[in-house]
Order: sequence, then C-alpha cells, then structure tokens
Amino acid sequence: MRLVPLLVSGIITTGLIVALNQPWGAVPPLGSFLSPQHGCWQNAEPVDQSYTLDLNFPALKEKVEVYFDSRMVPHVFAQNDHDLYFVQGYLHAKFRLWQMEFQTHAAAGRLSEILGAGPEDAILNNDRNMRRIGMVFGAKKSLAQMESDETTKTVLDSYTAGVNAFIENCTQAELPLEYRLLNYAPERWTNLKTALFLKYMSYDLSGDENDIEYTNAKSVFTKAVFDKLYPAQPDSLDPILPRGTAFPASPVHAITPLTADSVYFNWKQPVPIQSMPKPDKDNGSNNWAVAGAKTASGAPILCSDPHLGLNLPSLWYEMQLSTPQGNAYGVSFPGSPAIIIGFTDQIAWGVTNSSRDVKDYYTVRFKDESRQQYWMDSSWHSSVVEVEHIKVKGRPDFKDTVAYTYFGPVQYDASFTGSKRTSGNINLAVRWKAHDPSNELKTFYLLNRATNYDDYHNAIKNFSCPGQNFVFAAKNNDIAIWQQGEFPDKWERQGDFVMPGEDSSYRWQGMIPSGENPHMLNPERGFVSSANQLAADSAYPYYLGGSYNLYRGLLINRQLRNMNSITIKDMERLQTENYNVLAEAAMPLLLKYIDEDILISDEKKYLEVIRSWDLRNDPKEQGASIFSAWMQLLEAEVWSDEFENVPQPYIFPERYTLVEGMMKDSAFTFADNIKTPVVETLRDVVTAAFKKAVPQLVQAEKDGKLDWSKYKDSGIRHLLRLSPLSRYHLVTGGGSDIINATKQYHGPSWRMIVHLTEKTEAYGIFPGGQSGNPGSRFYDNMVNDWAKGVYQPLWVMKADEAGSKQVKHKMTFTK
Repeated sequence: MRLVPLLVSGIITTGLIVALNQPWGAVPPLGSFLSPQHGCWQNAEPVDQSYTLDLNFPALKEKVEVYFDSRMVPHVFAQNDHDLYFVQGYLHAKFRLWQMEFQTHAAAGRLSEILGAGPEDAILNNDRNMRRIGMVFGAKKSLAQMESDETTKTVLDSYTAGVNAFIENCTQAELPLEYRLLNYAPERWTNLKTALFLKYMSYDLSGDENDIEYTNAKSVFTKAVFDKLYPAQPDSLDPILPRGTAFPASPVHAITPLTADSVYFNWKQPVPIQSMPKPDKDNGSNNWAVAGAKTASGAPILCSDPHLGLNLPSLWYEMQLSTPQGNAYGVSFPGSPAIIIGFTDQIAWGVTNSSRDVKDYYTVRFKDESRQQYWMDSSWHSSVVEVEHIKVKGRPDFKDTVAYTYFGPVQYDASFTGSKRTSGNINLAVRWKAHDPSNELKTFYLLNRATNYDDYHNAIKNFSCPGQNFVFAAKNNDIAIWQQGEFPDKWERQGDFVMPGEDSSYRWQGMIPSGENPHMLNPERGFVSSANQLAADSAYPYYLGGSYNLYRGLLINRQLRNMNSITIKDMERLQTENYNVLAEAAMPLLLKYIDEDILISDEKKYLEVIRSWDLRNDPKEQGASIFSAWMQLLEAEVWSDEFENVPQPYIFPERYTLVEGMMKDSAFTFADNIKTPVVETLRDVVTAAFKKAVPQLVQAEKDGKLDWSKYKDSGIRHLLRLSPLSRYHLVTGGGSDIINATKQYHGPSWRMIVHLTEKTEAYGIFPGGQSGNPGSRFYDNMVNDWAKGVYQPLWVMKADEAGSKQVKHKMTFTK
C-alpha cells in the first residue's frame, strides 16, 4: 500500500502530543492526520470494498440506478437529463473531488491559498499569470453564454447540485487524502468552477504560442534567414486534407496593415521578459477513422488517443450515461458534465488539437504609471483596472493590479516580467480566443445524443476554443473529420510576432467562416486522420499560423493507405506503434556525414549499435537512446552559435527544419559555426555532436539505463508531485515524434478503439484508475496494462442487464 511510506515519513516527525495538533507550514496537524477515526487511515480501502449504496436526495425527479462493473466503471441509467447530470456530478465528486477542486484552483490562480507562495514565489507567480492571462475573465464570459442556453444551464445546474450533494454529506473520514495532507477543506462547487475547468483545457491546448520567442529571433535575423529557420510549412508535410485538395476562393480576406513592413516585420526590438512556462508543445493527439471498405468486417473503425500530461489521479473518468433520449459511453472530465471522447449507439467521435495560433500579444503604451489610459489610433483610451487579491498561505494577501485594454488584459508589465525579473519595461496585452463567450459544453451534450453525420456536424458547430480536429464514424459507414473552432482570419505571419497595440489595424479583423474550416466527408481513400499536423497545404486560402507535429501524421497516413481488411488488432498495433519516422529521415544523413576515421573505441561501439538499429523506439532498444542523444546535441551544435546573440526567451527551429535542411543542401549554411574562423561542414557538426553524446551514453550504460525505456524513464506523477502517490520507471516505448507518443511524463492519456458493427465493439485504457484515492486498488490498476499496450473491453450495458455477472456494485439514487 503506497500510503505506508508516506505515513512513515510523517510518523518520524511525531513529537509531543501538543505538537501533533499544530500545523507545520504545508504539513497538516499530525494528530488529526493520523487519527484512526478521521485521519488518513480512512483512505485505505479493503480489497473487497463494497460500493453498493442506497441514496436519497430531494433534488432528484425520478429513480436513478448506477451499476459498477469489475473495473469500477459506472453505468448510469436515468430517466431525464437533470437526474443524469446530478448523478454524474455526485460520482465525479465521490471519486475525484480533490482533483476537481485542485485543477479549478489552478485555473483561477488560487494555488497559493493551499500551497503557499512556493520557492522563489513560483506558485504565486503562476497564480498571477493565470489571472493576468484572463482565465477567470474568459470563464465568466463563457459561463454567461452557457447559462443563456436553457439546455446547458440545466446541465450545469444539475451537475453542480450533484457535486454539492456529495460535499454536503461528506464526513471528515471520507475526505480525500490530499485535503488532510494540505490541511484544508473543500468549497461548494459552482457553475463557474466547471467553466474554469473547461477554460483550463483551452489553456492547455491553445496556450502555447511563440510570439515572444519569434520576436526575439526576428530582432537578430533577417527576414530571409528567419523564414528558413521557421518556415510556414515543411516540405515533407502530409496534411489532414490530402495535398492537392481544391478549395473555393475566399471572398473576404484580412487586410495587411499599411505599416506592416516598417513597424511589424522590420521592428527589431526584442521583448525584455522571461515568459512564464507554457503548456507542453506536444499537447495533442492522434485520431483516425477507416471506412468499412477497408475493414475485415465491412464496418467502420474509429480510433482516438489524446496526448496530455500523465498525472494521478487520472485526467479521465470512464463512464456510461444513459437516458431514454440517448446513450453515451467514453471518458469524462471530473469537473465537467458529459462524455468528452466516446461513442453512442450509432456514432463515435474523437478529438485532436488543431495547434492553430489563437493567442496574440500587443504592445501597450500607457499614459502614466496609473495605467488608466493607453494610446491607440492617435488618442488616449480608458482602460479597466482591476486589483486582484491573491490569498497566500502563511503570508498576507498579495495585491496585483491588472489593466484591461481593447485587446485584452495586460499580462506582462513592469511589475510582472514573467518567471524571472528583468530590467526591461514593456507592456504586453494578450488577445486570446478563449476570452470570448462560447459554449463548448453544448457540443458534448449534443454529441452524447448524436445518431448520424448531421447530428455530429450540428454539435461541433458550437465549439469555439481550443480548435480541435473532430473525427467521426457512424454505423451507416459515414466517416468524416472537421477542424472545428473559431479561428481568426489573419494575413500572412500575423500574430507570429508581438504586434503594435497603438494601431487598431493590427487587430483580428474577423473570423474564418465555420463552413470554410478544413473538413472531409467520405473520402475516396477510405480513411480520415489527424495527428496535430497542418490541416492543409498552401492551397488553403487562409493563413494557418501555429506550431505543428510532422512525423506522426506521416506514418499514420502511410500505414492507413497501405492497410486493408483492417481488424481491431491492427488498430491496437497502430495506436501503440513505436517506429521512428524522424529517424528514418535523419539516420541516412547522420551515417553519411559522420567521420568514422576519427572515432575511438567507445565511439565506434555506439556507432555500430545505432547502425544496426531497426528504427524502432521499443523499450529494449539502445539505438533509440543513442539517436535521441545524438539529435539533441546536433541541434545544439548547429543552432547555438546562430542564437548566441538572440535575447532569451527563444526556441530552436523544429527538428524537421534541421533534417529537411540537411536533405536539401550538403553545404547546409547553418552547419558553419560563425564564431570560428574556419567554415564547418555537416561532416564536422554531425561528428562533433556524436562525440559529445558518447560520454553521456557511456554513463547511461554504466548506470544500466541505455535501454530506451530506462533512458527516457517514463512515469505518471501525482498532481502534488508526491513520490509515494506516483508511478515511476515504467517500461514503455514511444516518444514525442512516435505514434505511441509516450515521453517522460506525457503521452496517450486515453486509448480508444470503436468498431461500429451492429453491436458496438469497443476497447480502451488510460494510465491510472477510476478512483482518486491512493488507498484504493482502483487508483492505478490500469497503469501496467497501459504501459504494455494492452486494451480492456468496454462494456456497454443495457438497462435489462442488471443481473449480469459483470455488475459488482449498485448505487440507487431516489428522491
């Protein structure tokens, strides 16, 4: 039981009885923490724990029955929407309450309340950033939109009532362990908390942009050099819509400002801040659907695996939601109603991130330090100034003044220059699509009841931010994909750099019409897919700014083109595929240019290992570790001299830019180290990078960590980063450019395969378990199978199967 080492470390500090009941900073009063009646012992569930309950709540309209199967998946049968979402809220709270509240505290910029300011005020700065980026600002606008819709207001109100029904009846002994560890109690749930959670997903999936980094690079490089370093489109692109797809000419386009050359493209001032840490750039996914013409059964198959941070408690909570009006199965977000990725009796859907840039920065010139007025279009305009009161555990409240302009909140200014203090003075307002009113919940509500393509299409029209690629398949053999969201209509390179806020002509001039978003229905090739690559080639009439993956999509499309008579097992193999397409492109170049004549013993040994590597990132492969180290050092060898004079923060070009540059030009310009008098070649840098990698590899082998699984050392961390509540050193393959995109603490957070035969056949797994309680066997019981690439059958229960052997527990909810 993982509670034991945690408890031992606490007991060692136990002293006098008086001391036991005093809080020690972030440590709880140990007397209550260790209390047999109310303390952490209550979280240790017996193996045969029963979850059968009869519950009575006056708020319910009719009886609701919930059946738990052997994996603790609840199958909820209600007679109306109000009761359905009330019970979903109750179950989320019962099994994941602390996680729900902790994540909404993070979204609202309130972690300092429960964790303190953190080392060097890191937690406080994160809270300031969340408020300054406009998380609550955007959540309140979206909540107003959701509550203006009668359907989604009912869903929200019912869900919130269910969460609070659990909280109100939760005894001290039932509190999740983390509340005891941090010595605080849960608040009442509100609809705003759900809106904040959904906004946090927008942040995670659309909060990564490179405006500041690109602006700093532009301050040093010419436009010609910049465009080589950061091309708008890679040569090897295999987009979501096949190359050569014809698009109708757009009647309206954003107009490039007259001053763009002088004050935008040729503006050479760097941005003197250290931007806050951003979401992982690999937050994305794979999804695809194959038509019945390509499957052995003649029925379509849909696959989806979202790639996100790997945490415990798990991001997802699996469940079935059934009423006479609809039946949906899949995974839900604890903190939000509905099934997010899943299937109904007739259709299935999955999502990947569009990776489009919908977050831009503008310089702001204030009249004075009061920030009450700012200059735009040759006159002073009034700003809205708000004082944020941030509660800090163990300290007085922190007051932060945030100004709101025409473009949005001022995220960075003299008082907040990011993760580190800098001497510069610049005001940057952020314009983010997530600030606008939206109702993403309506999308999932409608998808949970969808029966055909028209239902799916009508549902996703409600989805605004973050932009997603919604893949679809139905039992009538329709397959489709839409890149859905509200995307700004930008002129080329708009928003790639910080824009001048003194001129409103740099604003977003409008949104791309929804019907002109990239989409495809029943293509001749028999499949649709996406893997965070560009949606279309240069024929698409709108600018597709953003940050994209290249290699996963290349391999997925290659495999699907060549596959026929496809089965579930084929799809399982494809979702867990470890073949390295980046290495397929790069290895011939590395072996071509390395100078073997100057290698010594260990260097020759590792070269022979990688020469015989089969280009697979399987757990036992050592070639994958050598390739990873070699490529990382090659990037540094090629780019470090060019970027020496670029102010921080900056980012190196994408790896595909390096590989494609090496492919195109044996006299690759950037191979030369501009700091030396000689002209270095690809032979020089490739060899130098390899020789620098070898000492690292020798040490890794000495430590028994040269196998790829041990070298990347994947794990699943508790949200508080507590080792006893985490799972480390998992045996997994994959990597960031691999279909099985498992990095160290990031990867496939839910794998799902749905075979749309007459009786739906579905399989799935996520890296964790249904319970948020570390003392439960259902906390992490799926981790080992997930790491091995094993899938579990998803049982779609029928209302008349209450007597099935698969039912292990039953909760009955009545008035």
